[in-house]
Amino acid sequence: MAYYGQQQQPPAGYYNQPGAQPSQNDPNFLWGVFQRIDKDRSGSISGNELQQALSNGTWTPFNPETVRLMIGMFDRDRSGTISFQEFQQLWKFVTDWQNCFRTYDRDNSGTIDKNELKTALTGFGYRLSDRFFDILVVKFDRQGRGTIAFDDFVQCCVVMQTLTSAFRAYDTDQDGWIQIGYEQFLTLVFNLKS
Repeated sequence: MAYYGQQQQPPAGYYNQPGAQPSQNDPNFLWGVFQRIDKDRSGSISGNELQQALSNGTWTPFNPETVRLMIGMFDRDRSGTISFQEFQQLWKFVTDWQNCFRTYDRDNSGTIDKNELKTALTGFGYRLSDRFFDILVVKFDRQGRGTIAFDDFVQCCVVMQTLTSAFRAYDTDQDGWIQIGYEQFLTLVFNLKS
């Protein structure tokens, strides 16, 4: 079995999609956005503030697990919140993933179905069975509709990348196979940073 996919962000080529607002990279624009999200005026964004500010396009709350993953990825000072400096990186991450999501949401439904997910992950370099894509849709479909919303798509991709990186650490000959004991497996899983 081959495995690839190394992104915690969309692959190159999704960064500067047509229609992107040049002002969205302007620090003054981002400072305004940051201040609107920082409801308690603490100077940093909490998980709750971030969750309320984000939209997954389905009129449901943004997945709290995805918010937790994103804070974990960008909270460099380990404060549990996002500073303005960290927010600038998080903003780029979210907008890049939105562009990627829109690219693979071929029917413009606002969600990714199994075939669109397969196209996306295959484009990222993953070679997986149809059965595994069924498992992914069930795992990341919080609404029970057979599709994955934007926030769950981001979570799926980050989890896939995290698991792949952990697997690769044990796959010293890079053949797609590892042999580890049960305790090594548990250590691998519990030490993941997702």
